[in-house]
Amino acid sequence: MSYHVSKTRKTSSSMGFPISMAIEPTTSCNLRCPECPSGLRQFTRPIGMLEPEFFKTTIDSVYKELIYLTFYFQGEPYLNPNFLDMVRYASDKGIYTSTSTNAHYLNEDQAKKTVESKLDRLIISIDGTTQETYQQYRIGGTLSKVIEGTKNIIQAKKKLKSNTPHLVFQFLVVKPNEHQLEDVKKLAKELGVNEVVFKTAQVYDFENGNPLIPDNIKYSRYKKNADGTYSIKNKLLNQCWRMWSSCVITWDGVVVPCCFDKDAKHPLGDLKIQSFKELWGSLKYHGFRQSILKSREEIDICKNCSEGTKVWA
Repeated sequence: MSYHVSKTRKTSSSMGFPISMAIEPTTSCNLRCPECPSGLRQFTRPIGMLEPEFFKTTIDSVYKELIYLTFYFQGEPYLNPNFLDMVRYASDKGIYTSTSTNAHYLNEDQAKKTVESKLDRLIISIDGTTQETYQQYRIGGTLSKVIEGTKNIIQAKKKLKSNTPHLVFQFLVVKPNEHQLEDVKKLAKELGVNEVVFKTAQVYDFENGNPLIPDNIKYSRYKKNADGTYSIKNKLLNQCWRMWSSCVITWDGVVVPCCFDKDAKHPLGDLKIQSFKELWGSLKYHGFRQSILKSREEIDICKNCSEGTKVWA
């Protein structure tokens, strides 16, 4: 309601609290994917691990309003040794839990613990169906480990007679792998994966073209203009549902508007020194929402944003 009132009146109004949050288990990652600050080791913010006690304190303050919690922002969640304990804590509070992983740490023991944590949704990044293709984006990654990890999760679900986590193959479509879209659907079916999602790729330098931009416009965030340059395919409107429905919390407690603020250039508050409810209704947060309604194209993290970045197979 707050979102629709604000959009209609062109002024920020906030009644209630977000139904969804993302919290960052860690900024560390084992891979070196291009277009990713974690993979490129190019963060301008601190690197570290989410602490369990801070996590519990945060969840205790918001769980009554919260429906959906994503354990992901940057980094590989399974590198945090307390990750699955935190998932279980949130699950026991009645919150739907989700995470995204490159699946390199899903050995039999971790797979069993994942199922026991009551994680609801597990997104596995698989950006190729052959090692040659996979490693062109997932630099330093091994496809056989991804497949092995997937099998371990499926086996653990069977042994524990669990329907969760709902298992998703997420395929980031880039030029080197766009010829394998049908292959990944076939692989998912063979393994017993519940769902396949094709995700369009964000690239930082797209105006003059980029070797990662796929030829298939359906799976691209960018379109080629008559003069040979590229631009965002979708129109950037002065509105954003996420500013009223969700937020992102970094591992060290900084709240940022959304997942596009990877370097936390737009901090809206710090949960180490203020409560979430104070922060959510603060003048600073209202000011950012107001800037979205006024001129979203002037906000740097919005310039490369594209709604509808996923295409279901």
